[in-house]
Amino acid sequence: MHPEHRYGSRLPTVLWVLLSRRWVDGVPVHFFAIDHRDGLVLFDTGLDPVVSSDPRGYLGSALGVFFLHRLFRWQIGPEDNVSDQLRHLGHDVGSVRTVVFSHLHFDHTGCIDQLLHAQLLAPRREWQALIEPKAERNWYLRQHVDRPGAHWTLFDMEPCDDPDVAAFGACYDVMGDGSIVLLPTPGHSAGSVSMLLRSAGMPPILLIADLAFDVDMVMADRLPGVGEDFEAMRASYARVRALRERLPGLVILPSHDMETATRLAEALPA
Repeated sequence: MHPEHRYGSRLPTVLWVLLSRRWVDGVPVHFFAIDHRDGLVLFDTGLDPVVSSDPRGYLGSALGVFFLHRLFRWQIGPEDNVSDQLRHLGHDVGSVRTVVFSHLHFDHTGCIDQLLHAQLLAPRREWQALIEPKAERNWYLRQHVDRPGAHWTLFDMEPCDDPDVAAFGACYDVMGDGSIVLLPTPGHSAGSVSMLLRSAGMPPILLIADLAFDVDMVMADRLPGVGEDFEAMRASYARVRALRERLPGLVILPSHDMETATRLAEALPA
Protein backbone atom coordinates (compact mmCIF):
# COMPACT_ATOMS: atom_id res chain seq x y z
CA MET A 1 0.00 0.00 0.00
CA HIS A 2 1.02 3.64 -0.25
CA PRO A 3 2.54 5.23 2.88
CA GLU A 4 -0.18 7.91 2.65
CA HIS A 5 -2.77 5.15 2.99
CA ARG A 6 -1.07 3.75 6.05
CA TYR A 7 0.12 6.89 7.85
CA GLY A 8 -2.06 9.69 6.51
CA SER A 9 -1.44 12.67 4.26
CA ARG A 10 -2.23 16.37 4.07
CA LEU A 11 -3.34 15.81 0.48
CA PRO A 12 -6.96 14.92 -0.35
CA THR A 13 -7.36 11.16 -0.62
CA VAL A 14 -8.06 11.11 -4.35
CA LEU A 15 -4.83 13.03 -5.03
CA TRP A 16 -2.47 10.71 -3.18
CA VAL A 17 -4.27 7.67 -4.59
CA LEU A 18 -3.68 8.93 -8.12
CA LEU A 19 -0.30 10.61 -7.69
CA SER A 20 1.69 8.71 -5.06
CA ARG A 21 4.59 6.66 -6.43
CA ARG A 22 5.83 5.38 -3.05
CA TRP A 23 4.95 1.98 -1.64
CA VAL A 24 5.12 0.19 1.72
CA ASP A 25 6.15 -3.37 0.92
CA GLY A 26 5.35 -6.60 2.76
CA VAL A 27 2.02 -5.58 4.29
CA PRO A 28 0.22 -8.74 5.52
CA VAL A 29 -3.47 -9.56 5.28
CA HIS A 30 -3.99 -11.67 8.40
CA PHE A 31 -6.86 -13.79 9.57
CA PHE A 32 -6.70 -15.59 12.92
CA ALA A 33 -7.60 -19.10 14.07
CA ILE A 34 -8.62 -19.66 17.70
CA ASP A 35 -8.62 -23.27 18.93
CA HIS A 36 -11.49 -23.15 21.43
CA ARG A 37 -12.58 -26.25 23.32
CA ASP A 38 -15.98 -26.04 21.58
CA GLY A 39 -14.49 -25.85 18.09
CA LEU A 40 -12.28 -23.82 15.81
CA VAL A 41 -13.13 -20.12 15.56
CA LEU A 42 -11.83 -17.76 12.88
CA PHE A 43 -11.52 -14.01 13.09
CA ASP A 44 -11.95 -12.91 9.46
CA THR A 45 -11.00 -15.03 6.46
CA GLY A 46 -8.42 -12.88 4.71
CA LEU A 47 -8.20 -12.16 1.00
CA ASP A 48 -9.35 -14.27 -1.94
CA PRO A 49 -6.33 -14.74 -4.27
CA VAL A 50 -8.66 -14.30 -7.26
CA VAL A 51 -8.54 -10.56 -6.61
CA SER A 52 -5.01 -10.68 -8.01
CA SER A 53 -5.39 -13.27 -10.78
CA ASP A 54 -8.75 -12.00 -12.10
CA PRO A 55 -9.52 -8.55 -10.63
CA ARG A 56 -12.12 -7.63 -13.23
CA GLY A 57 -13.98 -10.88 -12.72
CA TYR A 58 -13.80 -10.52 -8.94
CA LEU A 59 -14.80 -6.88 -8.69
CA GLY A 60 -17.13 -6.79 -11.67
CA SER A 61 -16.26 -3.15 -12.28
CA ALA A 62 -13.66 -1.49 -14.49
CA LEU A 63 -13.68 1.54 -12.18
CA GLY A 64 -13.06 -0.70 -9.19
CA VAL A 65 -10.09 -2.33 -10.92
CA PHE A 66 -8.72 1.11 -11.83
CA PHE A 67 -8.65 2.26 -8.20
CA LEU A 68 -7.64 -1.14 -6.85
CA HIS A 69 -4.46 -1.06 -8.91
CA ARG A 70 -3.66 2.42 -7.59
CA LEU A 71 -4.24 1.44 -3.97
CA PHE A 72 -2.47 -1.92 -3.79
CA ARG A 73 0.18 -4.08 -5.41
CA TRP A 74 -0.66 -7.69 -4.63
CA GLN A 75 1.93 -10.28 -3.70
CA ILE A 76 -0.43 -13.22 -3.33
CA GLY A 77 -0.65 -16.68 -4.88
CA PRO A 78 -3.41 -19.29 -5.29
CA GLU A 79 -2.26 -21.10 -2.12
CA ASP A 80 -2.90 -17.97 -0.03
CA ASN A 81 -6.52 -18.88 0.70
CA VAL A 82 -8.18 -19.75 3.98
CA SER A 83 -8.30 -23.55 3.40
CA ASP A 84 -4.65 -23.93 2.43
CA GLN A 85 -3.45 -21.59 5.16
CA LEU A 86 -5.43 -23.48 7.81
CA ARG A 87 -3.87 -26.71 6.53
CA HIS A 88 -0.44 -25.19 7.12
CA LEU A 89 -1.54 -24.61 10.72
CA GLY A 90 -2.63 -28.23 11.10
CA HIS A 91 -6.37 -27.64 10.75
CA ASP A 92 -8.92 -28.75 8.20
CA VAL A 93 -11.29 -26.04 7.02
CA GLY A 94 -14.16 -28.44 7.72
CA SER A 95 -13.39 -28.21 11.45
CA VAL A 96 -14.20 -24.49 11.57
CA ARG A 97 -17.28 -24.02 13.74
CA THR A 98 -17.62 -20.23 13.82
CA VAL A 99 -16.30 -17.33 11.78
CA VAL A 100 -16.43 -13.84 13.26
CA PHE A 101 -15.96 -10.94 10.86
CA SER A 102 -14.41 -7.75 12.21
CA HIS A 103 -16.04 -5.91 9.30
CA LEU A 104 -17.10 -6.84 5.78
CA HIS A 105 -14.51 -5.23 3.50
CA PHE A 106 -13.33 -7.55 0.74
CA ASP A 107 -9.86 -8.19 2.21
CA HIS A 108 -11.43 -9.68 5.36
CA THR A 109 -14.15 -11.80 3.74
CA GLY A 110 -12.29 -13.92 1.20
CA CYS A 111 -13.26 -17.50 0.29
CA ILE A 112 -16.58 -17.64 2.17
CA ASP A 113 -17.64 -20.43 -0.21
CA GLN A 114 -15.11 -22.65 1.60
CA LEU A 115 -16.90 -22.02 4.92
CA LEU A 116 -20.58 -22.52 4.14
CA HIS A 117 -20.79 -25.22 6.82
CA ALA A 118 -19.81 -22.79 9.60
CA GLN A 119 -21.76 -20.20 11.55
CA LEU A 120 -20.84 -16.79 10.13
CA LEU A 121 -21.13 -13.86 12.55
CA ALA A 122 -21.14 -10.24 11.41
CA PRO A 123 -21.97 -6.92 13.08
CA ARG A 124 -25.44 -5.85 11.99
CA ARG A 125 -24.16 -2.35 11.10
CA GLU A 126 -21.65 -3.92 8.72
CA TRP A 127 -24.34 -5.94 6.99
CA GLN A 128 -26.36 -2.75 6.55
CA ALA A 129 -23.33 -1.17 4.87
CA LEU A 130 -22.92 -4.26 2.68
CA ILE A 131 -26.43 -4.08 1.23
CA GLU A 132 -26.53 -0.34 0.59
CA PRO A 133 -26.66 0.84 -3.06
CA LYS A 134 -23.16 1.37 -4.47
CA ALA A 135 -21.64 -0.43 -1.47
CA GLU A 136 -18.76 -1.59 -3.66
CA ARG A 137 -17.47 1.99 -3.74
CA ASN A 138 -16.57 1.46 -0.09
CA TRP A 139 -15.07 -2.00 -0.84
CA TYR A 140 -18.08 -4.03 0.28
CA LEU A 141 -18.59 -6.79 -2.31
CA ARG A 142 -21.96 -8.32 -1.55
CA GLN A 143 -21.71 -10.91 -4.33
CA HIS A 144 -18.84 -12.61 -2.46
CA VAL A 145 -20.34 -12.31 1.03
CA ASP A 146 -24.07 -12.97 0.78
CA ARG A 147 -23.54 -16.44 -0.65
CA PRO A 148 -26.26 -19.06 -1.23
CA GLY A 149 -26.22 -21.58 1.60
CA ALA A 150 -24.26 -19.40 4.01
CA HIS A 151 -25.38 -19.46 7.66
CA TRP A 152 -25.22 -15.81 8.69
CA THR A 153 -26.00 -14.50 12.17
CA LEU A 154 -26.03 -10.73 12.60
CA PHE A 155 -25.31 -9.41 16.08
CA ASP A 156 -25.61 -6.20 18.03
CA MET A 157 -23.52 -5.28 21.01
CA GLU A 158 -25.14 -5.96 24.37
CA PRO A 159 -24.83 -4.49 27.87
CA CYS A 160 -21.79 -6.02 29.49
CA ASP A 161 -20.96 -6.41 33.18
CA ASP A 162 -17.36 -7.46 32.53
CA PRO A 163 -15.21 -4.89 34.40
CA ASP A 164 -12.26 -5.43 32.06
CA VAL A 165 -14.18 -4.00 29.09
CA ALA A 166 -16.29 -1.38 30.86
CA ALA A 167 -14.69 1.42 28.80
CA PHE A 168 -16.35 0.04 25.65
CA GLY A 169 -19.87 0.31 27.04
CA ALA A 170 -21.02 -2.96 25.46
CA CYS A 171 -19.71 -6.28 24.20
CA TYR A 172 -20.69 -9.59 22.61
CA ASP A 173 -19.60 -12.88 24.19
CA VAL A 174 -19.14 -15.28 21.28
CA MET A 175 -18.84 -18.56 23.19
CA GLY A 176 -20.67 -17.57 26.38
CA ASP A 177 -17.68 -18.17 28.63
CA GLY A 178 -15.79 -14.86 28.46
CA SER A 179 -12.91 -16.33 26.45
CA ILE A 180 -13.81 -14.68 23.13
CA VAL A 181 -15.41 -11.29 23.56
CA LEU A 182 -16.17 -8.80 20.79
CA LEU A 183 -15.81 -5.08 21.45
CA PRO A 184 -17.12 -2.14 19.41
CA THR A 185 -14.20 -0.28 17.81
CA PRO A 186 -15.72 1.88 15.06
CA GLY A 187 -13.69 4.26 12.95
CA HIS A 188 -12.31 2.30 10.02
CA SER A 189 -15.95 1.42 9.37
CA ALA A 190 -19.08 2.14 11.38
CA GLY A 191 -19.58 -1.42 12.59
CA SER A 192 -15.98 -2.58 13.05
CA VAL A 193 -15.32 -4.81 16.06
CA SER A 194 -12.23 -6.11 17.84
CA MET A 195 -11.85 -9.50 19.53
CA LEU A 196 -10.52 -9.94 23.08
CA LEU A 197 -9.08 -13.39 23.80
CA ARG A 198 -8.52 -14.58 27.38
CA SER A 199 -7.24 -18.01 28.33
CA ALA A 200 -5.42 -19.44 31.34
CA GLY A 201 -1.66 -19.58 30.87
CA MET A 202 -1.62 -16.93 28.14
CA PRO A 203 -1.53 -13.14 28.10
CA PRO A 204 -4.76 -11.48 26.96
CA ILE A 205 -4.79 -10.76 23.22
CA LEU A 206 -6.76 -8.07 21.41
CA LEU A 207 -7.28 -8.49 17.67
CA ILE A 208 -8.09 -5.01 16.34
CA ALA A 209 -8.40 -5.76 12.60
CA ASP A 210 -8.14 -2.44 10.70
CA LEU A 211 -8.69 -0.04 13.59
CA ALA A 212 -5.00 0.85 13.08
CA PHE A 213 -2.35 -0.43 10.72
CA ASP A 214 0.19 -0.87 13.53
CA VAL A 215 0.24 -0.77 17.33
CA ASP A 216 2.29 2.44 17.51
CA MET A 217 -0.52 4.33 15.77
CA VAL A 218 -2.90 3.46 18.60
CA MET A 219 -0.41 4.40 21.30
CA ALA A 220 0.54 7.70 19.61
CA ASP A 221 -3.05 8.55 18.58
CA ARG A 222 -1.92 8.74 14.95
CA LEU A 223 -4.62 8.43 12.31
CA PRO A 224 -4.23 6.61 8.98
CA GLY A 225 -5.05 8.02 5.56
CA VAL A 226 -8.37 6.19 5.25
CA GLY A 227 -11.32 5.70 7.55
CA GLU A 228 -15.05 6.27 7.73
CA ASP A 229 -15.10 8.31 10.95
CA PHE A 230 -11.85 9.66 12.41
CA GLU A 231 -13.50 11.00 15.58
CA ALA A 232 -14.89 7.54 16.28
CA MET A 233 -11.46 6.10 15.50
CA ARG A 234 -9.78 8.34 18.09
CA ALA A 235 -12.39 7.31 20.66
CA SER A 236 -11.74 3.64 19.86
CA TYR A 237 -7.98 4.21 20.19
CA ALA A 238 -8.59 5.69 23.65
CA ARG A 239 -10.68 2.70 24.73
CA VAL A 240 -7.99 0.29 23.55
CA ARG A 241 -5.38 2.22 25.54
CA ALA A 242 -7.68 2.07 28.58
CA LEU A 243 -7.99 -1.69 28.13
CA ARG A 244 -4.21 -1.99 28.01
CA GLU A 245 -3.98 -0.13 31.32
CA ARG A 246 -6.59 -2.48 32.78
CA LEU A 247 -4.77 -5.54 31.37
CA PRO A 248 -1.05 -4.62 31.48
CA GLY A 249 0.12 -7.69 29.56
CA LEU A 250 -2.35 -7.10 26.71
CA VAL A 251 -0.98 -8.08 23.27
CA ILE A 252 -2.52 -5.90 20.53
CA LEU A 253 -2.54 -7.41 17.04
CA PRO A 254 -3.67 -5.40 14.00
CA SER A 255 -4.46 -7.34 10.83
CA HIS A 256 -2.05 -5.40 8.59
CA ASP A 257 0.89 -4.85 10.93
CA MET A 258 4.22 -6.27 9.72
CA GLU A 259 5.04 -7.14 13.37
CA THR A 260 1.82 -9.03 14.16
CA ALA A 261 3.13 -12.54 13.42
CA THR A 262 6.23 -11.92 15.56
CA ARG A 263 4.21 -10.49 18.46
CA LEU A 264 1.82 -13.41 18.34
CA ALA A 265 4.63 -15.98 18.30
CA GLU A 266 6.24 -14.28 21.32
CA ALA A 267 2.91 -14.27 23.19
CA LEU A 268 2.08 -17.94 22.68
CA PRO A 269 3.42 -20.43 25.26
CA ALA A 270 6.41 -22.51 24.13
